[in-house]
Amino acid sequence: MTRYLITGAAGMLGQDLQQTLVGRDVTALSRADLDITDQDAVAAAVAGHDVVVNAAAYTKVDDAESHEDDAYAVNARGPEVLATAAVAAGAKLVHVSTDYVFDGNGTSPYAEDEPTDPIGAYGRTKAAGEEAVRRIAPDSSYVVRAAWLYGAGGPNFAKTMIRLAGSHDTVSVVTDQVGQPTWTGDLARQIVAMLDADAPAGIYHGTNAGQGSWLDFTKAIYTEVGLDPERVLPTDSSAFVRPAPRPAYSVLGHDAWTRAGIAPMRDWREALHAAAQAGVLTA
Repeated sequence: MTRYLITGAAGMLGQDLQQTLVGRDVTALSRADLDITDQDAVAAAVAGHDVVVNAAAYTKVDDAESHEDDAYAVNARGPEVLATAAVAAGAKLVHVSTDYVFDGNGTSPYAEDEPTDPIGAYGRTKAAGEEAVRRIAPDSSYVVRAAWLYGAGGPNFAKTMIRLAGSHDTVSVVTDQVGQPTWTGDLARQIVAMLDADAPAGIYHGTNAGQGSWLDFTKAIYTEVGLDPERVLPTDSSAFVRPAPRPAYSVLGHDAWTRAGIAPMRDWREALHAAAQAGVLTA
């Protein structure tokens, strides 16, 4: 039986990975259980496993601008340590990355092999993590880029918008950032399908299909949970000044799935409806 190790197991994706892998041999370690930058601890944790899925990350995009060393430790050094340990143990490594490795200036979906060009500290550290994983384990690693994640566990945009509806008559949401809202439940199932299919090593884009703005996403969320979507008002990024720049265009292409003989993830609106039916859309 394949033995799985999940790091970052307490996060949204980590929780959904555990649920997807119910009935299999899984070791699930949270940040409190394992420091992924500790070489000895990681080597001991990885030993005896066939697959490692790294869902651990420093995801505070704004904080990373002033704490890039902290972000680098988790997002770049950690994956490097995990990749080294996975190779030594003969294990496959799945490393979850992000759309922030791109500059967001594109106008058509980013291909998996498009050169990375991050515009902020968070993206720089994630790009460095990708590079380390693919360099150390070129034949036994998967980089799966995710974006605009929401799910049942942990804070996320969908939960925030639903919560704001309880205290505000209207909410203003940007129209000038476009991406692919992605349910962590779908992403977890896609990662497991990739592993079950013994897909070729490489870079994959783990996002739901289609595209929309944050405004589109919020209106769809409100519709799904029975709130009036007319309460969502358009604005643009200039209304929200933040330390870190955000990619304006975060649409990722899915050709690698097709080449591997695996169906890409479904449209984001279909996934959102399924998530609502599953009780995921709560404050």
